[in-house]
Amino acid sequence: MYKPLRYRKTDQQYQKDIIKNNPFATLIIKESKFSATHIPILISAGSKDLLLYGHIANHNEMLKYLKNDAEVFLIFQGAHGYVSSSWYENKDISTWDYSAVHMHANVQIQTSEELEGSLRNLLKVFEQEKKCPLLYDDIPEKIIKNNFQQITGFWLRPTKIEAIAKYHQDFSKKDIKNITTHLEEDNKSLACAIQKENEKTT
Repeated sequence: MYKPLRYRKTDQQYQKDIIKNNPFATLIIKESKFSATHIPILISAGSKDLLLYGHIANHNEMLKYLKNDAEVFLIFQGAHGYVSSSWYENKDISTWDYSAVHMHANVQIQTSEELEGSLRNLLKVFEQEKKCPLLYDDIPEKIIKNNFQQITGFWLRPTKIEAIAKYHQDFSKKDIKNITTHLEEDNKSLACAIQKENEKTT
């Protein structure tokens, strides 16, 4: 990861927050070639150490490489977007602001019981704020059984984590205000991220 010193994020809680708020990850593995897939990856709440989990379809070609102790690489993309230099007080170069977590991790295939627990947790996380949530026990048993046989769950134990947040640190308060004001019109998540990041340094 390209990570200038002033943009590095070594605080584990900050890294966890990016993962938690942006769980739709890119999972990459290299065997005879690179393979990548895009799936939700969540943090296990009951683990003492940082532990993540996910699952993929059995017909996904990546499955043949996902074996116990295999190493994978994950990318969690945070808020990002184009920032025009026309928003600065003085002319400068336009850029792209962003945050991301890169992670190396080892795979451990889940048992059937662990996979069921993971699916219960996954639905709870994503359904809990819905108006009419549909949780695991609300799904007909036949549908659960048919789909359960077509996926494989896994744990991910991180071996290396790097994070970055490039949000116009060190720019003037006036420039930050102008940037976030413009972004409020078309990229509110980035505007919020930039504002929060720069509030820490004021």
